[in-house]
Amino acid sequence: MYVTCVRGHDSRIIWYLPNRLSACAVSIRWIYGVPMKLSQFDLNLLVALDALLTEKNVTRAGLRIHLSQSATSAALARLRNSFQDQLLVRVGGKMVLTPVAQGLVKPVRNLLHQAQATIATRARFDPKTSRRRFSVAVSDYATTVFMADALRNIQHLAPHLTFELIPTSERAVEALEAGTLDFLIAPAVFASKIHPKMPLFEDKHTVIAWTRNRGVGSKLSLEKYLSLGHVVVHVGEGAGPNFDELFLRRLKYKRRAEVVAHSFDVVPHLVVGTNRIATVATRLARKYAKFLPLKLVSLPVHVPPMTEVLQWHNFHDRDPSYVWFRGVLRDHQHR
Repeated sequence: MYVTCVRGHDSRIIWYLPNRLSACAVSIRWIYGVPMKLSQFDLNLLVALDALLTEKNVTRAGLRIHLSQSATSAALARLRNSFQDQLLVRVGGKMVLTPVAQGLVKPVRNLLHQAQATIATRARFDPKTSRRRFSVAVSDYATTVFMADALRNIQHLAPHLTFELIPTSERAVEALEAGTLDFLIAPAVFASKIHPKMPLFEDKHTVIAWTRNRGVGSKLSLEKYLSLGHVVVHVGEGAGPNFDELFLRRLKYKRRAEVVAHSFDVVPHLVVGTNRIATVATRLARKYAKFLPLKLVSLPVHVPPMTEVLQWHNFHDRDPSYVWFRGVLRDHQHR
């Protein structure tokens, strides 16, 4: 589908939208009954519109798309004129989306994702020369037991690629949806249900204790396990229960948390020299037991195996760089 756009007063640009983008474009034309003439709409404004809908703030939207505040304000004025709606209005001390703007969030984001995916699908990717940057939301646990080794291997295969490892949180799935995050690594139960994913590895849970903790022998009864002080982990802003806590709560078991940490990697250190225990992933426990005075004891309650998955936005499913990265991690599973 070809669309003629007016930019300024006399310059005209011809845009090509692949057929699979047409549905999104049509939905934008008729949001809440507002007729949109694509022949009179600058499609460059869609990027600004997406930023404004996401940030709900002119200054932050400008920073997001590298525009000055005045240029972003001008873009908002043009968008308001095009949609015949205020889009953003001040309520109390903050800006909120109008009903029309709320209805635009998903179709605008989908259209931009699909456009990006279409371009990426046709682009070539050479790992030996590419300077692409990947952002990956991943816990320190998954980094320690999996990603650190994978990234060492990737450096040999693609020496110019760069990676930003972002702590996992509830916002990670939102960032994946918004297209600001390339990949998410998390337990399958916490991954998005609407985007593709692939399993990376499976792990179980183990109790760890200081080797000189006399209250912990080679076995632990459930009663003893619940009576001891625990080191537990809460990861990320507004974090819910971790994998093991999720299943313990379902069984109505409550641990006595004496120390709450925000990192899995610090937990073994917080157990040493105390009579506290912790429940951690077995791979992590075995790794730290190699150089810390720790003993590993079986968990006295059944917690199912945990599958860590790699997830990406469905619009990037055929992006050659994403396909390559997934393949490298898939190969790394079997090392």
